[in-house]
Amino acid sequence: MSTNIPCVLMRGGTSRGPFFLADWLPQDPDARDRTLIAALGSPHELQIDGLGGGNSLTSKVAIVSRSTQPDCDVDYLFAQVSVQEARVDTRPNCGNMLAGVGPFAIEQGLVAPSGLGTTRVRVYNVNTRSRIDVQVCTAGGQVHYDGDVRIDGVQGTAAPVLMNFLDAWGAVTGQIFPTGQRIDRLQGLDVTCIDAAQVMVLVRATDLGLRGDETPAELDANTTLLTRLEALRLEAGQRMGMGDVTHSVLPKPVIVSPGVQPGSVVSRYFTPHQCHRSHAVTGAIGVAAASVLPGTVATDERHAPSAGLRRVEVQHPAGRIQVDVELSDVDGQFKLVQAALVRTARKILEGTLFVPEIAAAH
Repeated sequence: MSTNIPCVLMRGGTSRGPFFLADWLPQDPDARDRTLIAALGSPHELQIDGLGGGNSLTSKVAIVSRSTQPDCDVDYLFAQVSVQEARVDTRPNCGNMLAGVGPFAIEQGLVAPSGLGTTRVRVYNVNTRSRIDVQVCTAGGQVHYDGDVRIDGVQGTAAPVLMNFLDAWGAVTGQIFPTGQRIDRLQGLDVTCIDAAQVMVLVRATDLGLRGDETPAELDANTTLLTRLEALRLEAGQRMGMGDVTHSVLPKPVIVSPGVQPGSVVSRYFTPHQCHRSHAVTGAIGVAAASVLPGTVATDERHAPSAGLRRVEVQHPAGRIQVDVELSDVDGQFKLVQAALVRTARKILEGTLFVPEIAAAH
């Protein structure tokens, strides 16, 4: 016997996973997590008995509902399902999966199309208690997935999804620099612990004896490096007030180096125990923010900090992500106002998911 659940499988940015209305899933968090683990096919390295793809980028879930917030349309809860363990983490956010939330919410009747060429969906991210405005193409009153926008890491083109992060600064830890410092000394290395759309610990490539442009395969094969990054991550979690993060995907280790051109930064983002084949959207925002704010390990010294909008190109293994970061100057202190970038999304299939009843009811 199995439990039948409606499901929409979508690609969001460079990630993929099932999208659910909250009402489709068990309301008890433990029962919900067991259902998600079974739905993705974990724990198994190939997730052969579920929808997962055997990689953290394809073992993700988006849960959407009408918002409980007065200034938002929908609530979005992101769930990272472990591939090889029966574990679900709802502490992080995922900006790539977020790209599918607006289209999904409109098609499920949670948000009415505007009647214009685009519809704004005001999304409240439950994980980080922050708001993101998402612009979806809805010409003729319907969601359009086809278009001419290309993002690195995805073949072909699609309609643009514009995402504007409004208040994701310090959303998890309470402040953008959780340790109170812009540079800390951990494990003999200068690092920046930052909570800007994603909670991360940034370290310079040169300090690790790296060029910065290594491939994910090269970095994943460097077991000495991975051991060092994990020790760094665990200590950073303690310093950031997150406690023992052994079984959490936060904070994310990120290796940074200057790009060739001013206004660019090379990033290698870990998920956290493997190097991302492209880059997390939220991570790109955090790296871009660190590059324009003074005094971090990623600060682009080729540009003096200034109020206003600046475009930062985050270069990753599959290409690049352009992030528009806006700063304000408050009594000589530069503060993040918002950050925006473009992603794409596609609905892959819609139907009924059959979850083993013993897993859902255990």
